[in-house]
Amino acid sequence: MSDSSIADYIEQAGKAAWQVPGITDATNRRDIKSVGIIGAGTMGGGIAMNFATNGIPVTIVETEQKSLDRGLSVVRGHYQRSADRGRFAHDEVDARMNRLQGSTNMEDLSECDLIIEAVFENLELKKSIFAKLDKIARPGAILATNTSALDINAIAGETSRPHDVLGLHFFSPANVMKLLEIVRATHTTDDVVATCMDLARTIGKVAVLVGVCPGFVGNRILFARQVQAMKLVYKGVMPWQVDAAINEFGFRMGPFQMSDLAGLDIGWSKGATTQNPVRDALCEIDRRGQKTGAGYYDYDENRKPIPSDATEDIIRKITGGAPSSNDIPSNAEIIKSCIYPMINEALKILEEGKAQRPSDIDIVWLNGYGWPADKGGPMYFADTVGAGPILETMEALAADDTAFAPAKLLLDMHRDGGRFIDIDRGGLKVG
Repeated sequence: MSDSSIADYIEQAGKAAWQVPGITDATNRRDIKSVGIIGAGTMGGGIAMNFATNGIPVTIVETEQKSLDRGLSVVRGHYQRSADRGRFAHDEVDARMNRLQGSTNMEDLSECDLIIEAVFENLELKKSIFAKLDKIARPGAILATNTSALDINAIAGETSRPHDVLGLHFFSPANVMKLLEIVRATHTTDDVVATCMDLARTIGKVAVLVGVCPGFVGNRILFARQVQAMKLVYKGVMPWQVDAAINEFGFRMGPFQMSDLAGLDIGWSKGATTQNPVRDALCEIDRRGQKTGAGYYDYDENRKPIPSDATEDIIRKITGGAPSSNDIPSNAEIIKSCIYPMINEALKILEEGKAQRPSDIDIVWLNGYGWPADKGGPMYFADTVGAGPILETMEALAADDTAFAPAKLLLDMHRDGGRFIDIDRGGLKVG
């Protein structure tokens, strides 16, 4: 495919993502003149900046004054650095900060038009917050969760107004990343979706409407890649070998580089045993990623990743030693093992009606996960490969793990032909 045809596809895909069947200019919208945010941490503060930057007042709530002060200080620091770099006038720093009001009392959100919960990724905690919001928020307020993977229907079920509840999944850093997954739950009404799609434009986001399932669209596909990357490690491939292949494909960061950046201790606590013993062992010796100067990689003073003997020793002990050099896959084989499962998972998402169209999946990955633009997105790339080679790889991976069985749509494409980007499953399905 030529660069111009890929660029044309991406442009058209971006326009299509804004189109939601059943929602038109005549669909009612709700006025969003004030926003409340629960949580002043990295995500909450970053989300708040989107609104304050665009002239919308924000009330941000934390449980303790110390956490609130720290969060607001971080936001001011971001604004100050931008002003120092000439991105806007210095007096704009105070103007934006004046649109942010802090509180340690959730009842101060009672008059907000939109309330976004951005606390730790724990379902029970989020459910308890929404039960409280149900009693506090004014009638007609939109209640949103920033969860990246949890069941929004379960969260909405804690309220007497599930029609007002949806997911607004911002990506970190939320004040920089363009993608916003708008997650429609079973009872979310058209006017709530329409309002949030319009609001996404107002704050300069690229919005994609998705359905409720573990990880939604972006993270669900990412999980498939992460699982296969770790399976390669258990076969003797070092993390930097996996990352090198994914970098060669065109991603700026591979799975283990990305994990080190995010922090290996997300979802982990000291002494915990998870499904990733390698990660557990690294965290136990304080190798928790870039923030501690070591994770899967060692890092120098410039945060340059360096393959780590310590990590290799841990992996060898856990996985049973070094394989024969003949057993180490090539970069091309690593790419197939990691990228083709992403395509297969995307097809399962389409089968389940959790994405409106194939091109929406491409827009998610282009804008939220660094998919190389010259490959157009997972669905576009699938058409350059063809169903046959993808099916062959998935059948081989499924022999080791049935969770990676070929999607029915993949089997259909192999049998009937056609283009992946033309798959039409009738739009988003809720329920």
